[in-house]
Amino acid sequence: MTERARSTARSAHSNGTAGGTPARRAGSGALRLAVAVTLTVAGAGLIGWLSPGGLGHPGPIEITRGTSATGYRFMVDAMAGTPGWWHRVVEVSTDAALLILLGLLVGLAWIGHVRDRRLLAGAVLTLVATAGAYALSEGLKLVVDQERPCRAMTGVESITRCPDVGDWSFPSNHATIAGALAVGLAVVVPRLALFTLPLAGATALLRVVAGVHYPHDVLAGLTLGGVLAVATVAVALHPTARLLYALRLAPAPAPTET
Repeated sequence: MTERARSTARSAHSNGTAGGTPARRAGSGALRLAVAVTLTVAGAGLIGWLSPGGLGHPGPIEITRGTSATGYRFMVDAMAGTPGWWHRVVEVSTDAALLILLGLLVGLAWIGHVRDRRLLAGAVLTLVATAGAYALSEGLKLVVDQERPCRAMTGVESITRCPDVGDWSFPSNHATIAGALAVGLAVVVPRLALFTLPLAGATALLRVVAGVHYPHDVLAGLTLGGVLAVATVAVALHPTARLLYALRLAPAPAPTET
């Protein structure tokens, strides 16, 4: 490839003209938007179905019966009699898992800053989606007002300290953050899914094992974080990559050799 051809290729990449005709790019963008909207609607429906209500309720909602309460009781009872060191492991592991996922995101951002603007854009959008999911989770907590299971249910004893009164249960913030980070990383670098998705699932499960969440709390959190991450990355990845290049925060992609 001549130097003139290289320059043309770089210009095409930096201006977003590489990778197909305008009609094809528009079609691809419309498809990504449709997928994002579909997932968002489906996720909102699932979260609404999992929610115990709360809006207009005069006081905190206490869940003491049903499938989720039964599952919670089973997991907490299974921990009865386990040694104190195991309780500490469970408590620390959920925070450690979030730090691992965040560390992967920082590493991805650095690699993207040095080598690939798409990776940097994906890391930035995953962080934005995580922050947005956390804010939505906090908002839902205030609307739903669901009491923690370790306070609402009798005859069970959690292996970790029950959060303070007013620190509501639905949805799980830990699961929300884990879902957003894990899914965002998996969308940007698919091979990471084999590590990040099980780690997010384990984080959510351990919140139930610890005795501070019902199963439906963590399922709602994973759904909220995961759906928002997919939607954000799917819709905004390419525009964000171009913006980062324009701001000189990421390199242009290397031209294809012929």
